[in-house]
Amino acid sequence: MIPYGHQRIDADDEQAVLDVLRSDWLTTGPKVDEFEQAICAFTDAKHGVAVSSGTAALHAAFHALGIGPGDEVVVPAMTFAATANAVLYCGGTPVFCDVLADNLLIDPERAEALITPRTKALVGVDYAGHPCDWDALRRIADKHSLALVADACHALGGKYHGRKVGTLADISVFSFHPVKHLTTGEGGMCVTDDAGLALKMRRFRNHGISTDARQREKAGGWYYEMTELGFNYRITDIQCALGISQLNKMPRSLEVRNAVARQYEQSFQGTGIAPLARDEDVLHAYHLFVVRVRERDKSFSALRQAGIGVNVHYIPVHLHPYYRERLGTKDGMCPVSEAAYREILSLPMWCGVEEHMEYICAEMKKVCGA
Repeated sequence: MIPYGHQRIDADDEQAVLDVLRSDWLTTGPKVDEFEQAICAFTDAKHGVAVSSGTAALHAAFHALGIGPGDEVVVPAMTFAATANAVLYCGGTPVFCDVLADNLLIDPERAEALITPRTKALVGVDYAGHPCDWDALRRIADKHSLALVADACHALGGKYHGRKVGTLADISVFSFHPVKHLTTGEGGMCVTDDAGLALKMRRFRNHGISTDARQREKAGGWYYEMTELGFNYRITDIQCALGISQLNKMPRSLEVRNAVARQYEQSFQGTGIAPLARDEDVLHAYHLFVVRVRERDKSFSALRQAGIGVNVHYIPVHLHPYYRERLGTKDGMCPVSEAAYREILSLPMWCGVEEHMEYICAEMKKVCGA
């Protein structure tokens, strides 16, 4: 089966991990700081806080922003459940916003219409790796005195109007799951230009404790205080060493993903396969390559039988049973997201898929393109 996404690990990655395994620090050590600094240099952000997953990063972000009971956070319906789940973790309420039909990014006009006196934050999701309309989202956030969060878990390396993803919101969140642009096995990071928010997220990832083990080691002391209720969302030096090595390959990864996307687009011209729209003034990171097809479920089964591991991203979050039962969400709330869900397929997109492209495109046109 040709998967829709796959990690790529080479000898440099293996050696980086082995070096840490032979070192004195397996966690909370120097590689965590080094990885944070490397991601900040790559994104132009000032502060990075590495954590155990993209979901942990979202939770830390909402905690740092003070989301709590009674607060509402506007989130797009077309995203992974973690975007909304992390709001619930803090006691807040996610308010689901529909998306634009051409690219499945949050619709700024609909988002503004959902704002109430209880709204505290607005979240844009860079779906598939395409940056949102961050200028419009910033205007709305500033107008209504809202925090602006970028769920950029799909978009590391992307750009919007020449500005790097990671600098477009108050806090931006990345994921390092194996199907993402770089992997740490599991892992995530928050980046921000606000030192105060960064400090809150650092404490939150370490049980709410004022210092970590390496800081106490350097100071030659043992004393620490738990100043708030946090979680164990720490990431290991083993993972961060892998992330640093993987980050060195990001420019090439982005080139390959964009080349694969162009090949898909050219191959599907004049067929019944419709890729999502791409704005000319962005650098798309292409975590996913998503197309609309007729008879999606039938096409999904046929392509899987042909050995092509297509997938579906996503069931709109408000349609999940938990949200229906917990928040009373229902069909018809976000019609654009719901209509897209019935048509979308995610095609294989990863460094190494190039050798399979001729077969994938031929099978796609055979199954979906008539």
